[in-house]
Amino acid sequence: MDRTALKAALVAVALAASGLLATVHPASAVDAELARNGGFEAGLTGWSCTAASGAAVTSPTHGGTSALKATPAGNDNARCSQTVTVKPNSAYTLSGWVQGSYVYLGASGTGTTDVSTWTGSAPSWQKLTTSFRTGVSTTSVTIYTHGWYGTPAYHADDISLLGPGGDPVTAPAAPTGLRAGTSGSSSVPLTWTASPGATGYHVHRDGTRVATVTGTSATVTGLTASTTYSFQVSAVNEAGESPKSAAVSATTAPGGGGNGGDLPAHALVGYLHASFANGSGYTRMADVPDSWDVINLAFGEPTSATSGDIRFGLCPVSECPNVESAAEFKDAIKAKQAAGKKVLISIGGANGQVQLSTTAARDAFVTSVSKIIDEYGLDGLDIDFEGHSLSLNTGDTDFRSPTTPVVVNLIAAIKTLKAKYGSDFVLTMAPETFFVQLGYQYYGSGPWGGQDPRAGAYLPVIHALRDDLTLLHVQDYNSGPIMGLDNQYHSMGGADFHIAMTDMLLTGFPVAGDRTRVFPALRPDQVAIGLPASTQAGNGHTSPAEVTKALNCLTRKTDCGSYATHGTWPALRGLMTWSINWDRFSQWEFMRSFDAYRWS
Repeated sequence: MDRTALKAALVAVALAASGLLATVHPASAVDAELARNGGFEAGLTGWSCTAASGAAVTSPTHGGTSALKATPAGNDNARCSQTVTVKPNSAYTLSGWVQGSYVYLGASGTGTTDVSTWTGSAPSWQKLTTSFRTGVSTTSVTIYTHGWYGTPAYHADDISLLGPGGDPVTAPAAPTGLRAGTSGSSSVPLTWTASPGATGYHVHRDGTRVATVTGTSATVTGLTASTTYSFQVSAVNEAGESPKSAAVSATTAPGGGGNGGDLPAHALVGYLHASFANGSGYTRMADVPDSWDVINLAFGEPTSATSGDIRFGLCPVSECPNVESAAEFKDAIKAKQAAGKKVLISIGGANGQVQLSTTAARDAFVTSVSKIIDEYGLDGLDIDFEGHSLSLNTGDTDFRSPTTPVVVNLIAAIKTLKAKYGSDFVLTMAPETFFVQLGYQYYGSGPWGGQDPRAGAYLPVIHALRDDLTLLHVQDYNSGPIMGLDNQYHSMGGADFHIAMTDMLLTGFPVAGDRTRVFPALRPDQVAIGLPASTQAGNGHTSPAEVTKALNCLTRKTDCGSYATHGTWPALRGLMTWSINWDRFSQWEFMRSFDAYRWS
């Protein structure tokens, strides 16, 4: 028996032992149909599916013209549910038709024994039925269907709950106690007191709904620095929406490096092989064309993986015969800066593992990076931690409050550098998709352990520093297939991959499928697409024509192909490439394509 089947079998044994696989009791003649839209003829109206896992489809169906299709992914089992009003101490029969492997149907919140029934294999439509009695004070229950982790999509149709209807549900009262926490330059955290009977809350900014959450807190992002906003919250349930709460005002903090400084509206970012040679050849700083707006010096590397002591030096003459002197290099940096360009030190790279596992390493990092920035007169810092630099300890499950030392110390170190150099400090990051978008499915070692602890490990760093972050340019290359917000896997090398990966950053996503832990969207001016400059530069090279399609889709909503983005972002900052050297090797194809693109 494989692992998935074994898990399902163990679940079934546990259910049977505890009596959760209930005996079916026939409904009485006076019972009413209580499930709303059980045939999904009105789409998903009345239903809520975790991690956007559900959709109404026209085939296959059991009855009518529509059915539910729900796709498990990562730690999400594609649970679709609705809350139904019931009478206390009454009998109910739950049934539904399902198709697929390991499909469950059940009810929770019964006030007695919650029930569930399932099928391990239903290649054609199969009926599931169970029953329960409500507790003496139970007035609502949640009925649901779900699949199993890592299995294909399942289908459900004609879900029915028969029994006496409960008293009518009334809309909740307006929430009270709305308060704003400490504002960032682009975000404001809000908390409020729960409204009895509410199943969710709408958050309104200046009268416009901007978020919907199930808990009593939310962080509104995408705001402008040094700006005052008015916020209200309303409570919702199946009966409707409450009046809005009393308003609270909050003013965002002044903008820092996170506002993009004086970068052009659309920027070209490139890495310059300054400390080493490879097949692309050495390019002197003075020979970098003016098209490059941000030049990342590759790389500052640690004296050891855990020392935090970062060193940088120019490529030795033995490897790079045409290398300039240190004085010439510094003069060329000044000339670039005089022309409005930004020059940063990039820390890490494929061979530079950096693990700030102690406070001593944290402090050494701050001291040594400061020394490099001061010696060369640089504009800021690029974090290019790869490999095993970042991973999450077991039990570190919430990206909003990380506990792993290598993560906590990195965040603290960067905040210290930002405070030291002030609002002009430029901060960029170049994580791989494994450390960011994979977090939609997997985060750290997972709820049961056994997952790669590096999955999504950049998310707490990005989130904690989002108000200081100038640019995030995820490496859309050297990547395996990654699931997008459409719950489909996307592979590198074409426009589709860049569209799906960038849409995730600009829309936000539930981490590991948990709707209570949503990674908020970044501002479009904080996001650039990372690509290899040529086929020699990295796996996943994308032709200029496909890059143009991706930009057209994200900024104009044209050339999108089959992927439906969740918005249009004409302020998308631009493109990043590995590397300037490889682009020169390829006769500047990447740079020339960027220069030729018309953003508006």
